[in-house]
Amino acid sequence: MNNMSTGAVSERTHALTIDWFPEPLPAATQQTSVSLRTEDGAATSGILYRGASARTVVCLMHPRENFTFHYMIPSLLRAGVSVWAQAARSVGNDLRLEHELALHDVAAGLRYLRDSGFERIVLLGNSGGSGLYSLYHQQATLPGADRTSRTPGGRPTHLATATMPEADGMIYLAPHQGQGRLLLGCIDPSVTDETDPLSVDESLNPFNPANGYSREAGATRYSAEFATRYRQAQRDRVARLDQIARAQIAARQEARQAVKEKRATPRQKIEANHTPIITVWRTDADLRCLDQTLDPSDRHAGSLWSQNPVISNYGSVGFGRLCSPESWLSTWSGLSSNAALELTAPALDVPTLLVEYTGDQTTFPLAIEEIFAHIGAVDKTHLRVRGDHHGRPLTPDEEAGRYVAGRLIGEWLRDRSFI
Repeated sequence: MNNMSTGAVSERTHALTIDWFPEPLPAATQQTSVSLRTEDGAATSGILYRGASARTVVCLMHPRENFTFHYMIPSLLRAGVSVWAQAARSVGNDLRLEHELALHDVAAGLRYLRDSGFERIVLLGNSGGSGLYSLYHQQATLPGADRTSRTPGGRPTHLATATMPEADGMIYLAPHQGQGRLLLGCIDPSVTDETDPLSVDESLNPFNPANGYSREAGATRYSAEFATRYRQAQRDRVARLDQIARAQIAARQEARQAVKEKRATPRQKIEANHTPIITVWRTDADLRCLDQTLDPSDRHAGSLWSQNPVISNYGSVGFGRLCSPESWLSTWSGLSSNAALELTAPALDVPTLLVEYTGDQTTFPLAIEEIFAHIGAVDKTHLRVRGDHHGRPLTPDEEAGRYVAGRLIGEWLRDRSFI
């Protein structure tokens, strides 16, 4: 056990075969479990996989998923780098996730890596990790005074005084445009009452045959007019949810002020300490998952959640289902979130690789083209690999895309002397 300024560290060497990975780690891999305290007082953790390189480390992190056993780790280690895989403070918890605060988690990890002697740090943003790492890089490269001072919900970020080490490279793997932009594309705009999950405006219902839906596989076809109207209605629903979130925050702040000034009503005394929960129903209704002629790709029918979005759209599991007002605005609002690649990718000034899975059911070809166009780096590369969003094979007889992607990422790292 070593005591370090960045946290308590325990180290152990694991055997060759580790069953939670899709393939074994190199035999000499050492794993160091790390607990870190962030500059804003939160706790985060990670695992350092020490591989062949003591000079270069590739980082994996997602704002709301645990990436410490990510499928890309074995491939990266075999390529010749070390790997830092981190879990954020809000794993599995949308109620607390504000991207601006999660940047302190990223910073704590990168400070630990610099203190551990790594000279080159490459961020690998997979799926929602792309939005987090891209926002981090944007803020880290700014002078403290120019960094975002408050979250979209009004909470102080304390980024101005944060120590935020800069990275030397960026890899986007199956990225989407940010969690808010992702939800903007799949939220069901036919909801007419946020308190009634079964309320429907049939003129916007994506599962109404009158609008082009068909139960016959592959037969759903939406008109350009309906798709345009649908997209605008999605923005309108997100804007309404933004209004609800802001009104709830304003009511709580007013209640707190009333308590401070000793004029609070009995209700306000309770409201001052209450955090309301926003339930966002029906968030699996992307037209592109139903009509595959819209932005065609190698993807299978259905969404990330289900082959039949009629069921998953009304189910309990989905993007952004439960949020605080603050987490909605910072993370899931496609109109208010700062963690959108169109806002952050232009700040990229380091070598950048974008790996697209051609059968992805969350990000589609036109969105990938937009992401790549937004990247500000002069040295930027776009590679396409067959696979679904998680890099699994699209047909039983082909190699998983994650293995192909792993080799291509290794080649890119070598070509740029990271290895």
